[in-house]
Amino acid sequence: MRIEAPAKLNLCLFLGPRREDGLHELCSLFEPLALADSIEVVEAERDEVVCPGVEGENLAARALAALREQGWDAAPLRLEIEKRIPVAAGLGGGSADAAAVLRLARDRTSGPPGPGAMGIQAPGRAAGATGPGPDLQAIAAELGADVPSQVVPALSLVQGAGERVERLPDPAPHAVVLLPGGGGLSTANVFAEADQLGLGRDAAKLEDVADRLREVAGSGASPLAYAGLLANDLEPAARSLRPQIGDALDALRAAGAPLALLTGSGPTAVGFFPTLMGAKSAAARLDRDDAIVCEAGRAP
Repeated sequence: MRIEAPAKLNLCLFLGPRREDGLHELCSLFEPLALADSIEVVEAERDEVVCPGVEGENLAARALAALREQGWDAAPLRLEIEKRIPVAAGLGGGSADAAAVLRLARDRTSGPPGPGAMGIQAPGRAAGATGPGPDLQAIAAELGADVPSQVVPALSLVQGAGERVERLPDPAPHAVVLLPGGGGLSTANVFAEADQLGLGRDAAKLEDVADRLREVAGSGASPLAYAGLLANDLEPAARSLRPQIGDALDALRAAGAPLALLTGSGPTAVGFFPTLMGAKSAAARLDRDDAIVCEAGRAP
């Protein structure tokens, strides 16, 4: 079988205080993209995760190992990941792959998950207990800040260090142009630079931002309808480490993007458009080999 692992965008990223565990309090809106890695899953003699062309730690392999440690006894699997999401680009590609593995385990575990499974709270429903099997919510939080929200790819208000996820209604259709800028920007380095620059907000301001985002995004509007509320507090830190980000954002605006932002810790610059046709026209004007055009707001 094949499973899809959609990329995510940070429609905004507001940075809060550093916690005792070394992580930062955050407030963000995540939305999935039609851009996705593809994972081929086959039964095998032993668990194996293969990702051609990508070296280093693989979050999907860590997710599978964590499931086994918690007693998941499905047949051994071989997972081969076809990377379509640029690596280390602020698009959550590794987290998407790990979340897809957790979805696979959820779907292969007997019994339906409770309404609060994976820490996702659906609109109008209280969080409940997870279904039987491994504690997927705990595994997701342990794997990284982006993983909990991506197990159920949907527009979500994300708080804490990524572990508090509140699902919101799907937004109105819109599209994006992504300029990954070669990827390779370390999240840890960007956060360290943000600390050096003294960026961030206090806890009260972070909660106020969350309330406002919940109200506007909860209406199901396109992000373009509340563009004035969207910002990325990590942008100065990312631009300090990768000045070309500013050029990419300026190019997107010059190509007609009503809204252009940095996603996550970068370096991907994102231009938002009301329609896919408008995004394709803008990409043609940019004439850049690295431009990616896709629909946003809903997983493939």
